[in-house]
Amino acid sequence: MESKSQVKAVLFDLGGTLVKTAEIPPVMKRILRDCGIDRSLEEISQAWRKVDEKLNFRDLPELLDEFWVQWNVRILRTLQVNSDTRRLAEFIATHWWDYSDVTLYPDAERMLLLLKEKGLKIGIVTNGLQSDVDEILPKVGLQDFFDIVVVIDTLRKMKPDVEVFRYALQKLEAVPSEAIFVGDEIEADYKGAKGAGLTVYLVDRDRRVQDESVHKISSLEDLFELTNIG
Repeated sequence: MESKSQVKAVLFDLGGTLVKTAEIPPVMKRILRDCGIDRSLEEISQAWRKVDEKLNFRDLPELLDEFWVQWNVRILRTLQVNSDTRRLAEFIATHWWDYSDVTLYPDAERMLLLLKEKGLKIGIVTNGLQSDVDEILPKVGLQDFFDIVVVIDTLRKMKPDVEVFRYALQKLEAVPSEAIFVGDEIEADYKGAKGAGLTVYLVDRDRRVQDESVHKISSLEDLFELTNIG
């Protein structure tokens, strides 16, 4: 980038990038326990993996919240929970975030505040649902923080579809060359945003990604060293 003025917007993925959420099996176990159903963590983990292998997450834009109800039904049936399965599945979907811990990554908290101080437009592009974001952002004190939040419900599309990135930029009145995107998944985040023409960084806090062609950062604060927004 040639000048600081070229960067107008910084967009982020949500889960795994800005916030850390609890693993699924322990959350499911807590909910089931409170509903009087006793299953071991191993049983739940096995059921989750079995169901997860067969689900097509590309059905999310069509089904939205119903997707997770059906997902819960399948897990419950795999666990041989046969009493009023649909009602319990709906309860789990509705109350999931009441049982799930959500924390803001320390580097995310510092980075977001600095970006806001510099007057940049900040947004989220996530493959989460509106119902999820409505629960998650207040838990980390960011419910009124972002200039744009694009969820699956917004366009009935998911990353890596370039349209979700273009939509966010349009709303922020920025062009791809003026925007940075940061995510934690290669296919959905990195390749999707790159296909839309944004400058992209993959946050790899545990340094697990070996692909040298991917522009990686180990902390969100590295953005200030690698770009002209500092």
